Amino acid sequence: MTKNLTFTQISAVLNDNDKARELLESLRWKDGVVCPHCEGTRIYTITPKEGSKTRKGLRKCGSCRKQFTVTVGTIFEGSHISLGKWLMAVHLICASKKGMSSKQLQRQLDLSYEAAWFMSHRIRYAMGKEPLVSKLRGTVEVDETFVGGKAKNMHRSEHKKRITGGGSSDKAPVVTLVERDGRVQTRHVEHITALNLKKAMRECIAPSAIIMTDEHPSYTGSNRNFADHQVVCHSKGEYVRGLAHTNTAESVHALLKRGVFGTYHHWSKKHLHRYLSEFDFRWNTRKMTDSERTLEALNSIGGKRLQYTDPKKTKTRD
Repeated sequence: MTKNLTFTQISAVLNDNDKARELLESLRWKDGVVCPHCEGTRIYTITPKEGSKTRKGLRKCGSCRKQFTVTVGTIFEGSHISLGKWLMAVHLICASKKGMSSKQLQRQLDLSYEAAWFMSHRIRYAMGKEPLVSKLRGTVEVDETFVGGKAKNMHRSEHKKRITGGGSSDKAPVVTLVERDGRVQTRHVEHITALNLKKAMRECIAPSAIIMTDEHPSYTGSNRNFADHQVVCHSKGEYVRGLAHTNTAESVHALLKRGVFGTYHHWSKKHLHRYLSEFDFRWNTRKMTDSERTLEALNSIGGKRLQYTDPKKTKTRD
């Protein structure tokens, strides 16, 4: 079983698909091979005969009689990209604090832009799965921000349309819910309203938690759903009052904005939730090394598959 997965180890299997497959098998099947179709453990290995077209690593389940390889039932299934490049892409995204754009993956891994874009979204999809999305507990800070370009920096025609509402028109609202010294969940909501904010809080935060917010009126009455609700009044210059503050949430926003400004430049609302999953994952694993974070991501590859029938109709360049 692999306990450490460094850049050097991944580089060694980058151009050797057999070694990359064996490495992935050691990661996915730590306690023995399990059928992805029926979870059976009575597995047979199909050994390729000389001159046959049987794939290496092919197995058959003695219970459901179906064949499979290590990529079946993972984000890698059905991909024509080599496993070595997949493993390298996971490591690069996990090790880049402010993210890695699809254009950079395209250059570094010698892929088409469409392949790199689809690859990065599959990886983000895996990052957003359990167990990292369970309910937040303890002291939880809640704050909101807007993702999108500033109206004053846009063309004059766009500037006139979007400058209303403090320049936040057409930006994507994001609510951040973060434990003190713990995990974070960020969510894209259609509008910053009491209904949307309180729904996100109920879905993400345990009732026993203590809530910290600013004075936004949408948070009024939150103490009815949680153990306590403390407020800091930013409009009066108050940012810390004893243990009451939202500075941790502001730190999450800072990293998120650095990712947008310095790496991705633009996130479409359609795929914003996947980018948020990526930044949540890195925050939640911030105390791990890059190698440990890569292993954590690879442990989440099983389960649902992400499929786009026509990436050209849904993609935005990053």
